[in-house]
Amino acid sequence: MTNTPREITRRQMMRRVGLTALVAGPAAGFLSSCATSGGDSSTPSAAPTSAAATSASNPFGVKADAPLEVVIFKGGYSDEYATQSHEPLYKKEFPQATIKHQGIQTISQTLTPRFASNDAPDVVNNSGTDNLDGGALIGAGQLLDLTPLFEAPSIDDPSKKVKDTIVPGTIESGFGGDPAKPYTLNYVYTAYGLWYDAKLFEKNGWTPPKTFDEFKTFAEAAKAKGITPFAYAGKNASYYAYWMILISAAKIGGNQVLIDIDNLVDNAWKNDAVKQAAAAWAEIGKYMDKSFEGLIHTEVQTKQNQGKIALYPSGSWLESEQAKDTPAGFEYALAPTPSVSASDKLPYEAIRAAAGEPFVVPSKGKNPQGGLEYLRIMLSKEAAKAFTEKTKSLTVVLDSTEGLTLSPGLTSVAAAQKAAGANVVTYNLFETWYKELETELRKQTNALMFGRISADEFADKMQKAADKTKADSSINKQSRSV
Repeated sequence: MTNTPREITRRQMMRRVGLTALVAGPAAGFLSSCATSGGDSSTPSAAPTSAAATSASNPFGVKADAPLEVVIFKGGYSDEYATQSHEPLYKKEFPQATIKHQGIQTISQTLTPRFASNDAPDVVNNSGTDNLDGGALIGAGQLLDLTPLFEAPSIDDPSKKVKDTIVPGTIESGFGGDPAKPYTLNYVYTAYGLWYDAKLFEKNGWTPPKTFDEFKTFAEAAKAKGITPFAYAGKNASYYAYWMILISAAKIGGNQVLIDIDNLVDNAWKNDAVKQAAAAWAEIGKYMDKSFEGLIHTEVQTKQNQGKIALYPSGSWLESEQAKDTPAGFEYALAPTPSVSASDKLPYEAIRAAAGEPFVVPSKGKNPQGGLEYLRIMLSKEAAKAFTEKTKSLTVVLDSTEGLTLSPGLTSVAAAQKAAGANVVTYNLFETWYKELETELRKQTNALMFGRISADEFADKMQKAADKTKADSSINKQSRSV
């Protein structure tokens, strides 16, 4: 038996986002279910039925006085960019509309029961550790296909479509389902790598290591000065570390390594590139104190601000996230992950730079037309510039930084992107497609980095988890080609 998305029950929906116990109790058995085939018979493939007449200035037919509910992940970017910039721009366009705003960190915990009850908000910033299971929502027909958004006229230049005003690859980074369609708008153009205090490095005559041999030499020098060479927060942000492992794997073997992992290709996790990357990072993990496994990200970031940690893995939101706690004289800068060997397929300068910070429009919200229009407003230069000013982070909107003075961290990101050129490490989508697999990766990354398992064991355990995901007919399978 194969369920179509229309046949997915409320309990199956809750199961896929891990909250069945909330409605059934721990002792209750899950309903028997087979896989959704990935078909999209119940997933909207166009804009929802208009509540008002459409026009060039109102392409989705937003009703002028329809309320709009927006939920923003209140994390590193806070939510002031929404309350002070994006939402006022929406109100300017629809002055009769009321906007209900929530800035929260528990996205899945708060919204899963609402999705299951068909009472979802109109716009959701699906970010953070407690994010919603995007693959399950797509399979259940709960997310709107955003193709109409990207085909709509741009606010800045109606002669152009929205898709022509954003960084190439943005639309594809939000693909899901089978056939693949864009269900997510990834709004922030993020660079990933090793972050450090440029002033601290200058003071000590250090330069970021370009190879793992240099990394170990640097680590000894930092350790001699009482500084932890590299650290991350094992309690809630082990994904910061697994990003580094996967980036290194792609540098060694090319981006196809990461695409195969997303596609659940047999033995993808046992690829030599993955094993080599895991082994290289495990050596660096030996320089971390065991206590870091029990810390959260803000605690580790504070230690770096205090000059106690040299290199910290993160994305380019870090400078903004730490803005209120960064001491005078501390200057954020980004370095690529080191090369593992001279035979790596991608050079040292290659960085993971991709669209991130996902936004979705629930298909069964009360005002999905307004949800699409809210995202269209976000993709205007005015809204994008306001976001960068508030968060010190770049968006995917082209030419939206004109006239802005960039912070040291963003200046560093721009320089790193220029140095990388076409050598860009791809993103991974299994992180949102397969929640249980991602959770297992967090666990095994800590085990690897804190010395409990070897690189080979890491690869074996992750392959076992991937095989389990692939064999589970209740999980909606997805794929990518680029």
